[in-house]
Amino acid sequence: MAMAGERQAAKRPRRQPKPLDGARLDELALAYVARFATSAARLERYLRRKLRERGWDGEREPDLGALVERYVTLGYVDDAAFARARAASLLRRGYGPRRVSQALGEAGIDADTRAEVRPGEAAGRRAALALARKRGFGPFGCERPDRARREKQLAAMLRAGHRLDSAREMVDAASEEAAEHWAAEGDDDEV
Repeated sequence: MAMAGERQAAKRPRRQPKPLDGARLDELALAYVARFATSAARLERYLRRKLRERGWDGEREPDLGALVERYVTLGYVDDAAFARARAASLLRRGYGPRRVSQALGEAGIDADTRAEVRPGEAAGRRAALALARKRGFGPFGCERPDRARREKQLAAMLRAGHRLDSAREMVDAASEEAAEHWAAEGDDDEV
């Protein structure tokens, strides 16, 4: 049986990928948008990274902005649709409105679009409930938390993007039913 070092030496050296040209860059962009829901800014970051990794073989520098804009015009990239889907996904996972806005900002979504998809009070309450259930906070835990555990649970809810009053309501809820009732009250406010 060969030793690990001998096996490494026996492997063929990794070959360098060919530098990108216009056609290969377009193929990479198309494959990326076909595989992932993305924003225009994320697509441009991806293409810049690929150019750094592989280099460029064209006569003049590529116009990434024009390439990304072409995919936006074709409808392959839609920042508003991406923002709505991403916000809904994060809310279902229990993230609060502040954290949703941060994630969209990191994805390159502009402030106006982030404001359009900003979750309302009811969505924030449902997200707080989802996080508390998932993590076993407050009444969803095995036992009532002591002071130190309560503080940790509050801190986790704040890091997840929830407001302090929402975090307190969830962690200090008397029972699961009380927490669910508090979350459902937000639905009544938005109707």
